[in-house]
Amino acid sequence: MKMTTETLSALDVIYSRRSVRAYTDEVLPESTVRALLDAAVQAPSTLGGQSLSFVVVQHQRRLEHLSELTKTWWLEHAQTDPNLHLASALIPATDLARCTDPGFDVFYGAGTLIVICARRPDAFAAADCWLAAENLMLAAAALGLGTCCVGAATAALNSAEMRLDLAIPPVFSPVAPIVVGVPARPSPPLDRRVPDVITWK
Repeated sequence: MKMTTETLSALDVIYSRRSVRAYTDEVLPESTVRALLDAAVQAPSTLGGQSLSFVVVQHQRRLEHLSELTKTWWLEHAQTDPNLHLASALIPATDLARCTDPGFDVFYGAGTLIVICARRPDAFAAADCWLAAENLMLAAAALGLGTCCVGAATAALNSAEMRLDLAIPPVFSPVAPIVVGVPARPSPPLDRRVPDVITWK
């Protein structure tokens, strides 16, 4: 794995991070994954609660199986549960149509899936998970790695079958699924909108 040795500023990383949807088959070493988890838990947390836990999946067959379970879940619930992370903005129509394609991988071929879970049942636990997710994705970008938040898989990961498959105890709630890996190709720059300031007094 070729990671960047260039020292980047925080702003360099923020402006260069992109969602990557194509990866090589290279598997990240445990030391790299642990470095990303260490970065994730540096994120601010509500009242210093540190309510995060992680599920890490790197076994190729298991990733493929989880992708198939997720596609099946999407197809079963797309019409009946539109509010469970299944809005068209989260699952493009092209992706939903490809759920019957055995070759379509909802995790984009990444060799590592990190699911950030909440272990405290309150209104702020999910926010803590997403703050940690941003830390993790920025740390990965600083190392020259790619990431993508597969938010549309969150509801499927909370299903009884997926929880059993990943041995997630009932007290934990999967919140933020992030794939990480070596990008298969460079990501093009994206235009971002100008900040919309409602009030500046």
